[in-house]
Amino acid sequence: MPSRATKIVATLGPASSDPELLEQMIRAGVNVVRLNFSHGTAEDHINRASLVREAATRAGREVAIMADLQGPKIRVGKFAEGKVQLIAGASFILDASRQELGDINGVGLDYKELPQDVKAGDLLLLNDGLIVLTVDQVKGEQVHTTVKLGGELSNNKGINKKGGGLTAPALTAKDMDDIKTAMSFQADYLAISFPKTATDMEMARQLANVAAAPYKHKPALIAKIERAEAIPNLKEILLASDGIMVARGDLAVEVGYATVPALQKRMITMAREMDRVVITATQMMESMINNPVPTRAEVSDVANAVLDGTDAVMLSAETAAGKYPLETIVEMAQICLAAESAEKVELDADFMGKTFEKIDQTIAMGALFTAHHLGAKALVALTDSGSTALWMSRHLIHIPIYALTNKLSTQRKMALYRNVRPLLMTTSVDRDTALTQAEAHLKKRNIVSKGDIYAITCGEPMGSPGGTNMLKICCAE
Repeated sequence: MPSRATKIVATLGPASSDPELLEQMIRAGVNVVRLNFSHGTAEDHINRASLVREAATRAGREVAIMADLQGPKIRVGKFAEGKVQLIAGASFILDASRQELGDINGVGLDYKELPQDVKAGDLLLLNDGLIVLTVDQVKGEQVHTTVKLGGELSNNKGINKKGGGLTAPALTAKDMDDIKTAMSFQADYLAISFPKTATDMEMARQLANVAAAPYKHKPALIAKIERAEAIPNLKEILLASDGIMVARGDLAVEVGYATVPALQKRMITMAREMDRVVITATQMMESMINNPVPTRAEVSDVANAVLDGTDAVMLSAETAAGKYPLETIVEMAQICLAAESAEKVELDADFMGKTFEKIDQTIAMGALFTAHHLGAKALVALTDSGSTALWMSRHLIHIPIYALTNKLSTQRKMALYRNVRPLLMTTSVDRDTALTQAEAHLKKRNIVSKGDIYAITCGEPMGSPGGTNMLKICCAE
């Protein structure tokens, strides 16, 4: 079976917490497991992280764990009857001071700052834009609105402001506690919800590094792009992050649904050009929550994200709460493979006009170019930090990249990199011995056999981060 380059991120939830099922999902193609900190207690997440590690061990795979922080709760409160039916043209009050449960006339707010963030004429979109309210006036703690687009509004549904402008900070007190929890089980990735500037990401990194220090761990940070304000700051946010998530749900509500496909392409391209990873998320296989097969539109959506160059495609409710979590993984893996087979490799064009300032980055690019033109069986990187493999993975090539590392944390982190197969291997500090060990490891796994050509990179002295300075073209013996 061909090897898939695009990675799959699956959200863990009630539908996928059976140990045997989770193991099957990992065998079927899950590379990263997302723990959604919007639900559950600290103990729940610690137990689920253990569940993931144990299932991965039984499957003989290493997967990354991504802890996805909840971020600010920009939501309405609860209703006396659990929900109301809003009619277009009716008045409705969002009241930050309201203590009693909501009714057809109004509801309280989890987000108490809303009256300070809006003015007459603003459009508020509730429940992922299914309900639209026009702000008429703000009276103290009350936001008086007219229902523009009605529908069912139930407890704790989200609020977005058309065009952005809500002042809620990206990190809440709960998020800060959750960062400590995530670092207690050494989550490989930390996804930050609703960042608007690079400062949000820098603050998250400081908190994460402090929380992870006792475990000698450093997580990678993913910025979830879901606020309108994040778009003009995209470059700065990318520089402050290890990657981004194209979080199409809230983003579409704020900037308009029609704007998102072009934004998705732009974000994926920018992330790859800046040597960052990128995850495409939200409703990718939504119909498979209830149906055993995807729609044609969903197949096209996943395939287009692959053709755009995304590192990973993500599943949310499909695997967390759906009826067919395993089937969804199988379908998504097949779609990715089919899309990848249609990709055009244009490495020569990629390198035109490019200059490389770092020796290790130059070696990585040289390995790509050489392997492509020689038709090598594999690209191999002996790597301590994973940087060489990351640089290689930013360019489209139909030759699999095998990243050999002696660090478990590096192996797990590389599970998200497109077209990278991370392998754990203890190597000698002597270069020639390490190269011999690497070839033996590759042959043992049937990656190369006698007579196969492969390109391998490493550094001297061995084991020094950022020290890749050698490229060797080998013919397996």
